[in-house]
Amino acid sequence: MKFILVLIINFLIFLSSVTWSQSIQKFAEIGDLTLINGEKIIDCRIGYCTFGKLNTDKSNVIIYPSWFEGTSESISSLITKYNFIDTTKYFIIAIDALGNGISTSPSNYKNDFPQITIRDMVNSQYKFLTENLGIKHIYGAIGGSMGSMQVLEWAVAYPDFINKVAAYLTTPKMTSYDLLWMNTQLNMIESSRKKGMSEKEIRKISDMINAMIARTPGYIVENIKEEDFPSYLISFDKEVSKIFTLDDYIVQLKAMMNHDISHNYNGSLEEVVKIIKAKLFIIVSETDMMVNPAEALRFAEITNCKKMVLKNNCGHLAVTCELEKVKSEINRFLSED
Repeated sequence: MKFILVLIINFLIFLSSVTWSQSIQKFAEIGDLTLINGEKIIDCRIGYCTFGKLNTDKSNVIIYPSWFEGTSESISSLITKYNFIDTTKYFIIAIDALGNGISTSPSNYKNDFPQITIRDMVNSQYKFLTENLGIKHIYGAIGGSMGSMQVLEWAVAYPDFINKVAAYLTTPKMTSYDLLWMNTQLNMIESSRKKGMSEKEIRKISDMINAMIARTPGYIVENIKEEDFPSYLISFDKEVSKIFTLDDYIVQLKAMMNHDISHNYNGSLEEVVKIIKAKLFIIVSETDMMVNPAEALRFAEITNCKKMVLKNNCGHLAVTCELEKVKSEINRFLSED
């Protein structure tokens, strides 16, 4: 009886260690990475987390690149807490995008960090998957916000490498409205720095601007009472991240500002469609003021792909307000032939 008890305890410890090993932060050294502009990131490093079990033929791989300011740890919470993607069926690799403070970024790079693009993020991930993990094809790619820009870029950059792409709160290229708020942020940051303002104060203003456009006015009015506003305002006065610094913020912001999957095709989404082989699922928020849905809806019409339009008042964070619905539709899309 004692022997059986010891076996059970050891087995539980083993299960615990397996689960933990699939959610801790991991790193891969991918060597030098040549960027689109010809510059190089020397000794580039990619952060990632994995979930689920890899099939023997490696046919169940799904990548999940991080969103703006996000990390693979953020994605880990979404997967483990809400079971956003079925980990009993798929082997999910959450990948830290270049510039997020975990993978090679201005904040952790010993030299001057060059300006990167969304395509550079994707190229670094391709190099990591093929050279470090030996993966030559993936079943799918899922991403939200800046992560969705990466997975759409994946479909164009490596059309034979991927079967399915689910992009939520996405756009194939920036609209004039997107560029307006991004340039507002960038100009505010650069001007504030010239005036000697501290990073803490700059990030406070930046976060307040983001709060205004990430949600709708209606959402804020409904969820933040007037008597609670002083406390809400104080919540922006916080210590800055030592991992995702202002320099990291700028480099990812500029990468998004230049995002356009039709860049190499004379700016024509119609031409891009001829390149893409993956099945697409486009999810947008009708009330999104951070990533305007106009170009994504046009792209969905051109490709005649599966789409979902969320009509709540949650703005860019619309998925969090209808998480179960979105989760169900993404998993249905992944399971369809």
